[in-house]
Amino acid sequence: MAWRGKQPCLGGNKIHGKHDGFVTWRSAQISPCGTSGTAVISATLAATLPFRRLMIEKNLPELVMLKRLIDEGGSHLEVAAPCSIAMDGREFPVYSIAMGNPSPDVPVLGFFGGIHGLERIGTQVLLSFLESLIARLRWDATLHQQLESMRLVFMPLVNPGGMWQATRCNPQGVDLMRNAPLSAREKVPFMLGGQRYSARLPWYRGAAGGPMEVESQAVCDLVERELLSRQFSIALDCHSGFGLRDRIWFPHAHTQVPIEHLAEIGALEELFSQSYPNHNYVFEPQSRQYRTHGDLWDYLYLNGTSYSGRVFLPLTLEMGSWRWVKKNPRQLFNRVSIFNPTAAHRLQRVLRRHLVWFDFLMRAASSHGRWMPEGLLRKAQRRRALAQWYES
Repeated sequence: MAWRGKQPCLGGNKIHGKHDGFVTWRSAQISPCGTSGTAVISATLAATLPFRRLMIEKNLPELVMLKRLIDEGGSHLEVAAPCSIAMDGREFPVYSIAMGNPSPDVPVLGFFGGIHGLERIGTQVLLSFLESLIARLRWDATLHQQLESMRLVFMPLVNPGGMWQATRCNPQGVDLMRNAPLSAREKVPFMLGGQRYSARLPWYRGAAGGPMEVESQAVCDLVERELLSRQFSIALDCHSGFGLRDRIWFPHAHTQVPIEHLAEIGALEELFSQSYPNHNYVFEPQSRQYRTHGDLWDYLYLNGTSYSGRVFLPLTLEMGSWRWVKKNPRQLFNRVSIFNPTAAHRLQRVLRRHLVWFDFLMRAASSHGRWMPEGLLRKAQRRRALAQWYES
């Protein structure tokens, strides 16, 4: 387009829809600066917006689905966007969602996913669960009663920039699960345990002494505000990429020293195994497989347990993606496929598989007073857990 006279300037307001996952321009105009004449380019912009939406739907459908679920949840949900990530001329908000009783006296269960951009399945299983909850809120009186006695918190897409780029790290090259200001007490695997050499290499921790990345800080702020302010809380972070079996990991990742609440972890595992004896999860401390620097959940757990009498149980669902690759070795040649099921029937199976575990955690959190060990029973439970996970 050729312009005569003065150079054009763009007049218009950059706005976001209520839950937009990208930037749009509304009523944008180009006018020669300092004159009253205008040349409207809304037609040009209107032609580009469908392409931008298609790009979002193709590269980040999880964010599109999350926005849809937020709209469908309506007044049942408390929605916030504690930070937003700028990428390729777009803004990707990091959403947090809460539902249930806001009282500080009730237990809280938090769900987190998408910390690593390659591990899309973690976000997808949480969105599937959230979709089920929102649908049930329209008719399920039992769910409403359950939510009166507890609170649910979701941050299902922590790293939208990394997912948009199809990288493990965030757009700054930082691995968010190596980003907390916490160093391992014992030797960690070279590189895998976290490194400060370069953001161009995997597992980069970030600059020494620098602030945490905005995504990591958003997780910490939400946990401190919603979970660590309660007497009892559980967090579940969903990942994929390790092993042939699905694992439930608990701290520590930075040391082999058992956590203070090992008895409560042992009681929770025993309760689940008794309630669902045919489950296929492997419960274990993460340090049993490998140790790392900068683990967010170790950092939050150590902060949370500094308050006496408060129980905070951070768990990680590590979905074993090696079996997906074993069934389809061609997935090895695609970095995203290594971490995610590609066949439609396998994806559907994974989306169903963990609903029992999620529902169990809701029931365990709301009924924690009926199974938490105390006194001599707590000591016995700790001895059993030590024998099972640290002495075998």
